[in-house]
Amino acid sequence: MSSVDVVELILQDHRRMEDLFRAMRNVEADRSAALAELAGLLTAHSLAEEDEVYPALRRYKNVDGDDVDHGVHEHREANEALLALLEAGETASQEWQEKLEDLVTAVNHHVDEEERTLLNDARENVADDRRAAWGRAFREARARHLENDCGSVENVRKLVADTKD
Repeated sequence: MSSVDVVELILQDHRRMEDLFRAMRNVEADRSAALAELAGLLTAHSLAEEDEVYPALRRYKNVDGDDVDHGVHEHREANEALLALLEAGETASQEWQEKLEDLVTAVNHHVDEEERTLLNDARENVADDRRAAWGRAFREARARHLENDCGSVENVRKLVADTKD
């Protein structure tokens, strides 16, 4: 399996997010740094999926379009929870801890569903070379979003506001 397989790249991001959640729960860790990395990764990951992966998956008859739509909806929920955490202030506060758990819940729910539905559908229905092409496009889109500081509180505010319109 190629290291550019889109399914593998998405799974790697999911595992990194789990690592960052563990760090953010650890009172001895640099929670602010973990949050900054998570904000960038989560935002770039979601945008790259929506730019490159989800539209491609919609074209496959054995992939449920409702699952794709649901994934987009869950990205919106995660953005809202991320914004609440970014705006919560001091990492030692009770509010920050609560907002962190809200974000963990939203992201873990999405990751679980995406891995059981869309990613398995992609494994079963999309040829290896096509998944590799999608992987390259996903990786390029994710890098482009990261370069544009997509995880900044200003950008996350904009993403959340854009979905409310």
